[in-house]
Amino acid sequence: RRTMNTELEYPKDKQPAIRLVLMPRDTNAVGTIFGGVILSYIDLAAATEAHLQHPGKLVTVAFDQVEFKQPVFVGDLVSFFTDTLRIGRTSITVSVSVWAQRSSDRTKFAHVTEARVTMVAVDEQMHPTPIVHV
Repeated sequence: RRTMNTELEYPKDKQPAIRLVLMPRDTNAVGTIFGGVILSYIDLAAATEAHLQHPGKLVTVAFDQVEFKQPVFVGDLVSFFTDTLRIGRTSITVSVSVWAQRSSDRTKFAHVTEARVTMVAVDEQMHPTPIVHV
């Protein structure tokens, strides 16, 4: 099985784009955190990263290679780390790596999800517009 990122250790030297504790309201029928909740935060983290490159409006046009590696549990402290992979004429592609610090043992970290998100810069009429570098 191929993974997008071979990183095995929690990136202690990086600042997460988003960091939060997930609560019981975020669970699915089996009691773990619903994947859609994770996708929502991935989208926000990608937008946070993309706005470091472009100050204007951005919309999400694609989620690529989303891989749920391990479950996230209620009470886990979840960190969303981002990297800009590519800046095109109108688009920005961002890698998002999601880590959970386990509530059951705060010394344990798990690489739980990974995704690549493409954002497109748009004008007031929602038409693609060139990236304005910050």
